[in-house]
Amino acid sequence: MTTIATDRMEELLNQWLWQENFWLPPGAAWQDVGNDAIEGSRRPLPRDLLLTLPLALGFIAVRFVFERVVALPLSRTLGVCDRVRARAPPEPKLEAFYLQRKNHYSQSELLGLEKHCGLTVRQIHHWLRLRHNQDKPSNTKKFCEASWRFVFYLIAFVAGLASLIDTPWFWNHRECWRGHPRQPVTEAQYWYYLLELSFYWSLVFCVSVDVKRKDFKEQIVHHIATIFLISFSYCGNYIRVGTLVMLVHDSSDFLLESAKMFNYAGWRKTCDGLFVLFAVVFLVTRLVIFPCRVVYSTIVESLDFFDPFPGYYFFNALLLVLQALHVFWAYLILRMVYKFVFLGKVERDERSDDESEGEEEEEGDGAEEESCWEQRKGPLNSRPVSLANNCVLNNLTHQRRNINSRMPKAR
Repeated sequence: MTTIATDRMEELLNQWLWQENFWLPPGAAWQDVGNDAIEGSRRPLPRDLLLTLPLALGFIAVRFVFERVVALPLSRTLGVCDRVRARAPPEPKLEAFYLQRKNHYSQSELLGLEKHCGLTVRQIHHWLRLRHNQDKPSNTKKFCEASWRFVFYLIAFVAGLASLIDTPWFWNHRECWRGHPRQPVTEAQYWYYLLELSFYWSLVFCVSVDVKRKDFKEQIVHHIATIFLISFSYCGNYIRVGTLVMLVHDSSDFLLESAKMFNYAGWRKTCDGLFVLFAVVFLVTRLVIFPCRVVYSTIVESLDFFDPFPGYYFFNALLLVLQALHVFWAYLILRMVYKFVFLGKVERDERSDDESEGEEEEEGDGAEEESCWEQRKGPLNSRPVSLANNCVLNNLTHQRRNINSRMPKAR
């Protein structure tokens, strides 16, 4: 009885989830997907995506080894230095408050802590700032993370370009839709898809331990949209246009990660040069090639081969979400280009982690201490200055007396 109920539920789920009129163009059936497969090619099956989960765990394991065996010695070779931060003294009540609220607290809560801890509000502020600085990632950690992404994006771009450059749809995007959805999938495209999807799954799994940047929420939206896009395009056999989308994204990502690596190492000129190259490639690929060639092909040219259907709108909606994120990041990049051109250098990565705020606070504290020291030096400096002025006046007085005493003799 239980087996019959389970089979019935599975049948209802398949009927609801895998409706052909949603995933496929009108008149196409699941038997037609990849039906023109020849020897050495595959039919894209949804169950193939289950392999990406263990592959994602494999990526995490390889990353763990890579960061300690390759990235860490490389950071020392390039001269990556970590800032020495003062540690907050042990305060159990403040520690519990910090772990619960982090940086989101009000002045009234600090006044309440003042009564329980026996510290002033200023001392509590100082303790919370020191405790917050302890949680900030070091330059070495950020360098290792950037180097891991650099290696993957570089390999993915080179391998993707090598597998696509001889294909007809790389040069003529209309070929992405000719024969859809009966197009076969080559082994190279199969592994290109699975490895890209596995890598983005690994990024999602590691989001709690990775460096959190200013565009943290946008990055999460980007990863989720990318996972949905890759999964949907594989199930619906939009693999040809999907490989073009992944190649366009990988073309600039490895340049950004390499610029970050040299930034953490303190190689300012190399970092600025790589950043300018990244900005050019990003703006051309994400704001010109992607919308004008790839998205145009999926929205306009595809309609020459089939009529619109729900999957068509869903697929293009995901592409437009990516394009909106491209515009947002392009705005940040153009701000950095403006600073580079008119200020002579890239002062800070607009997508940098939250450490920048803490650095500004530390600099502000240093400025306050310096101003206090200047005020303290004021009375001390005034005495030597007054003494010096008195000496000058005395010298002038003595000179005048000598001149006046000599005048009668001269007469």
